[in-house]
Amino acid sequence: MKVAVLMGGTSVERQVSLATGRAVLEALRDRGHEAYAVDTARGYVPRDEEERLLGQAVGREPPDEEALLEAGRGELSLGVADVPVVEEADVAFLALHGGQGEDGRLQAVLDVAGVRYTGSGHLGSAVAMDKRVSKELLERGGVPTPAWSEPGAGPERIEEELGTPVVVKPAAGGSTVGVTVVREPGELSAALDRAARWGEDPLAERYVPGREITVGVLGGEALPVVEIHPGHEIYDYESKYTPGLSHYDVPADLDPGQVERVQELALRAYRLLRQESYSRIDFLLSEEDDRFYCLEANSLPGMTSTSLLPKAAAAAGIPFPELCERIARDAL
Repeated sequence: MKVAVLMGGTSVERQVSLATGRAVLEALRDRGHEAYAVDTARGYVPRDEEERLLGQAVGREPPDEEALLEAGRGELSLGVADVPVVEEADVAFLALHGGQGEDGRLQAVLDVAGVRYTGSGHLGSAVAMDKRVSKELLERGGVPTPAWSEPGAGPERIEEELGTPVVVKPAAGGSTVGVTVVREPGELSAALDRAARWGEDPLAERYVPGREITVGVLGGEALPVVEIHPGHEIYDYESKYTPGLSHYDVPADLDPGQVERVQELALRAYRLLRQESYSRIDFLLSEEDDRFYCLEANSLPGMTSTSLLPKAAAAAGIPFPELCERIARDAL
């Protein structure tokens, strides 16, 4: 296959995307495919320039606004479908995270241009990125999810309806950027302001103490369950992308009934949120009532060395290069 690996962009998850792109490039080439790097902020990346662009570590903090502005000076935005290696490819492998690459806009453009691409379509991508819409669909579909605030709710309304502690986050975002655990009502205003820096309409949801669980779905089938033991109180940016800071149980130490239950919920969420080909569904196993609460779906889950979907696939006997090839072939 001839595969254009789309990565980078100008979202706050740019460095994570570049790391995913590098890993996918190597995996596809290992399987004998022609794979080309395309930074959606700059265009085709020649082979002799890949190391300069892709050789950097993700880092402990997301890139600052100045770095993102610099990356986007040649912004292709939604014109990436016109890049020759994308037009000529059998499939575009979307190694993008956040922003236009994951919220359905790029998928819609590729649909119009007739470019085949990996992952969910424009509708499933948009639904999964919008946590508020996702939670409404999950609740109506019988998948438990923590109670959440109404649009535009201020500190007083949130405290009245949800109390504390709560988790405040951007309604559309990833990699736990802008997320705060609020334990005192007086901290709500600052947390909402922080979340608003990364997107409009901050969302507060009831804090559920418990175990962090995630279920990958590949080709409509649930992969082995993974439990996350984050290096910090929550599975934040640093915990996710700093090797060795967090550790994982693959498969999770759950009894067979719990495994069956969370996998069934993951598949139900996958269908409700219009996911396609592959996705990753995140849960909390509450220590209060032993129920699984769905937090979100990741329509383009990470593919870095510390990412969760590759860990689950490996536990199912699917090596990383084979996983990438299967995802690319599924798009055909």
